[in-house]
Amino acid sequence: MPQPEKELTPDASPQEWFGAELRYWRKRKPGLRAAQLGPMVQVSPDVISKIEKGTYRCRRDLAERLDAVLETGGVLTRAWGMVFGDADKKRSDADSARRGPVEGTIQVHQGRMLGRDTSAQLPESLTSVDRRAFLAATSLAAFAPIDLARLVAPTAPPELPKRIRPTELDQLRHVADGIHRWDNAQGGGGLVGDFASRSLEWAVRLLSVDCPEKLRPELLASVARLGIVVGATHFDAYTYDDARVAFKVASECAEEAGDWWLRAKTFSFLSRQATWLGDPDEGLTYAEKGLVRSDRLTPTIQAMMHSARARAFGKMQDVQGTLAAVGAADDAFARSNPAEDPAWMHYYDEAQHHGDTAHALFDLSIHADQDPGRAAQRFATAVAGHGDDYARSRGISRTKLASLVMAKGDPKQAVAIGHQALDDVGRLTSQRAADDLRELRRFAGQHRTLDEAAQLRQRITATLHT
Repeated sequence: MPQPEKELTPDASPQEWFGAELRYWRKRKPGLRAAQLGPMVQVSPDVISKIEKGTYRCRRDLAERLDAVLETGGVLTRAWGMVFGDADKKRSDADSARRGPVEGTIQVHQGRMLGRDTSAQLPESLTSVDRRAFLAATSLAAFAPIDLARLVAPTAPPELPKRIRPTELDQLRHVADGIHRWDNAQGGGGLVGDFASRSLEWAVRLLSVDCPEKLRPELLASVARLGIVVGATHFDAYTYDDARVAFKVASECAEEAGDWWLRAKTFSFLSRQATWLGDPDEGLTYAEKGLVRSDRLTPTIQAMMHSARARAFGKMQDVQGTLAAVGAADDAFARSNPAEDPAWMHYYDEAQHHGDTAHALFDLSIHADQDPGRAAQRFATAVAGHGDDYARSRGISRTKLASLVMAKGDPKQAVAIGHQALDDVGRLTSQRAADDLRELRRFAGQHRTLDEAAQLRQRITATLHT
């Protein structure tokens, strides 16, 4: 038989008042025990009990997760600021005045879903002697005498070669391939996006280096390809201005190189980004530009461009336009021959094609009351065909499938699909994947009497706040 909960004394201290507030909001969820709440916000049940009793100091990030799971409207985060925030600021100001800058502060990326930056600092209580011991114990002693930031991010950019050689072209291709792999497997946030930006900066500087005339088109094409994958990475991370700059570099280089395939690929991404940002008319314009002289494009590239048109029409809720564009994409893909395609188009296989066209049909199902079965079947094909190298595409397709089934089919089946999607998406640094999870959470909210849907919403919330 469970023990009765300890009576709280909220007037005893601000920390105990905060604990009482947490218990109040927890109890507004009928039957929710501390032992259940802990795993939902990724701490032990004992931590929740100690916070409620005022014997454990809640962290701000935990307060944010508690607000999300308990649906308080941000009450606990604001309470945290009143109870602990001012004390933190006063202590920080006092410490700064007494000691000056904290030694050994470095910036690190955590690689979590939303790509947040956090600051890792040495414990404030360490004396200078203890700090040296701490550094030695953590293998940082060898670096302590120098500027760590300058070590990992030199102020001087890499030295340029005197003349472009095939070596530089190989490097550009290998870097583009690497970013493409990382982006698709992990998402565009964190270190992937940072490395992508630095790589494109180096590539653009190569354009000013003396280059033999016979290598110039290949150099331009290599920089264009890198610009495309860097732009795609920034698009996924929602750094849209950086994405536009990268796509601009790519389009200019592709035009100068006379590479119609890369030109089309650039317009495909510009189309997708414009449509995603709520301007499907501009997205359609970019897609049509990419299809200029379609006779020079391989059938696979034509299918990719018609898929972009379909997604724009879908956002417009233009049923006939969407269905016609999906049909044109299917016809082109039926003629696809991978041997005719450039190596960088090999990602556009059956799974990718079905996933891209399914997104267009999804919008018709949700907003234009069209048959959801067509989109669901294509999403299922995409999920089955994407391996771990394309974990983001698989996770996004599975999330959209869950949303579709949640809105138009069996919500219990949708819950099962949603949990599978979270297994993939929860490990990514992808803002697009995060937004799709929020959409799934909204659809699950339509089934408030279904416990399984409530649990899925809570898991999504915890994932988004981790």
